[in-house]
Amino acid sequence: MKLYYFADGCSLATHIALREAGMKFEIEEVDVQTRLTKSGRPFPEINAKGYVPALVFDDGSMLTENVALLDWAAQQSDALRPGNGMPRTRQIEALTFISTEMHRPFLFLFFFVGEAEKPAVGGMIAGRFAHLAGCLAGDYLLGDYFSVADAFLYVMLRWAKMSKMEVSDRFAPYVQRIEARPAVQAALRAEGLKALGN
Repeated sequence: MKLYYFADGCSLATHIALREAGMKFEIEEVDVQTRLTKSGRPFPEINAKGYVPALVFDDGSMLTENVALLDWAAQQSDALRPGNGMPRTRQIEALTFISTEMHRPFLFLFFFVGEAEKPAVGGMIAGRFAHLAGCLAGDYLLGDYFSVADAFLYVMLRWAKMSKMEVSDRFAPYVQRIEARPAVQAALRAEGLKALGN
């Protein structure tokens, strides 16, 4: 299996989830600007959508889209797999909220809106963080256990810091718990990234 990723991109969530699930896989970086893989191949030849994450299985088939990849990774591990029924539905609810209400607006903030529109888009994203801060009843987003939704939210918190966006103080101990996890540390090292505390 091979995961194609951008360093510090949304694909970091899938990278973390695969490590948390104990999967054996390779990684290959894709250049954001040139869309070339580290080995020099045009990434659209691999994934016609042109963006990451993309997970290519040993049989040559491919899975894309973070929500699908994170749900798949969770199903591969007893530690990550939510219970059937409502627990899995709640996890998909959290993943979808992060994907549509945070990830996508961040992309607009980074690449598509002018300076005049940035405060409004940033304010909307900050409101979504405030909502999730209020949902942190336990150590993690869905309670007292780490889930793939935490991997995705962690990436959004990295992007908030990158954007100099203020978020609730409730996220500081949450980030510390996430970054203390060996799988998260390994993913950061593999992508050449620093922890948020550094």
